[in-house]
Order: sequence, then structure tokens, then C-alpha cells
Amino acid sequence: MAVYEILIADDHPLFRSALQQALTQGLGPGVRLVEAASIAELESRLAEKPDWDLVLLDLNMPGAYGFSGLVLLRGQYPQIPVVMISAQEESAIVLRSKEFGASGFIPKSSSLETIQQAVRQVLEGDTWWPEISADVQAVSAEAKAASAGLASLTPQQFRVLTMVCEGLLNKQIAYELGVSEATVKAHVTAIFRKLGVRTRTQAALLLQQLESIPSATTV
Repeated sequence: MAVYEILIADDHPLFRSALQQALTQGLGPGVRLVEAASIAELESRLAEKPDWDLVLLDLNMPGAYGFSGLVLLRGQYPQIPVVMISAQEESAIVLRSKEFGASGFIPKSSSLETIQQAVRQVLEGDTWWPEISADVQAVSAEAKAASAGLASLTPQQFRVLTMVCEGLLNKQIAYELGVSEATVKAHVTAIFRKLGVRTRTQAALLLQQLESIPSATTV
């Protein structure tokens, strides 16, 4: 039997435990499960080992803006399938997960059996999606363009971008990351070039294109 290595990225310890239980039962004791509670921890795990069989990614993770964690993963590690997990189960969320490159979507309300089936299916090279309503709106052209730009960023550039969008000054970002202010300025210049923007406000608006729910949809 194949031994799978799976990263569980979720900031809720109880749900991580539930996933551990479901996957150990469903895939056997040989499965290796490693947890990450934030995007920063996830990036560290991926930097140490880039050949995981699967990443289970919570939609609302510390350090992520909506689907930005998924977009970053697909850009930096396109060989690793990603299955989104969320308590937000609206059809719009499921469709955006698919269009931003996920291999599946598991609602947090799913039974252990459903979780096991979904993970097995994706590990076997397939996809797994719950049913969605036919009238859900597709991802906008602006969001797709934002996704393409963000996918080209390095993890460090993405960290700088999120701090920029949180309103931090270059010197504050330099302090947080333990680098020089000149390095941060170089990162910001590269980020603006890759995203095709000129100001911090434009960069923040672009990142908002990856919010969980399209702005035209009510939560």
C-alpha cells in the first residue's frame, strides 16, 4: 500500500485533530500527516519539503486574503494538488476554488466518510467537488488577472505584499522580517512590476479580488 504524505493547513486545532482521525482511519497507519496553523507555517513546511502528495488548505487561514493562499500554492508548487476545506460552503466559494486551481473542495460539515472519499479520490489523480447551483457567477476577469499576478510572487514577496496591504510602512516591514529597508523597497518595486500596479492602494485593491465571496454576492 502506498504511503502518502499530507499537509493539513488549518488554524483550528480541533478540526486538524478530526482530519488526522479521518485520514488515519481512511488511508491506514502508514500515512504521514503534518500540520500547519498559518500560511507562514505552511510555507516553511513546503520550503523544507516540496513534494507532498496533497495539501488540505483551510480557506480562512492567518496570513491569507481569501483565496490568496491557494493562488500562492498553485504558483509556487504547481505539482502539489490542493484541496480546499471551509465552513463557508456557498456555491460561489466552491466555484472560485475550482477556477483558482484547487483539485477539490471539502465542506467542514462533511462526514468522516466523505472526507476520506474526497482525499482518496484526489490522491488517485482525480478531483472531488460537491454539487453547486447552476446560477453561480464565475470568477471575474479582474480576479483572474489578480490571480495570475499573485501566482508569480515569491513567498517573501507575498509576505511583503500582505504587510503593505495591512498599512505597514517599509521600515516596519523591514523590522518584522529582519531585513533592511532597502531590501523591502526592492521587494515592493518587484511586486508592483509583477502585479502591474503603481501604488499601495492599487495593490490592496488587487488583493481584494481574491476575497472569499465576490463583491456582488452577499454573505
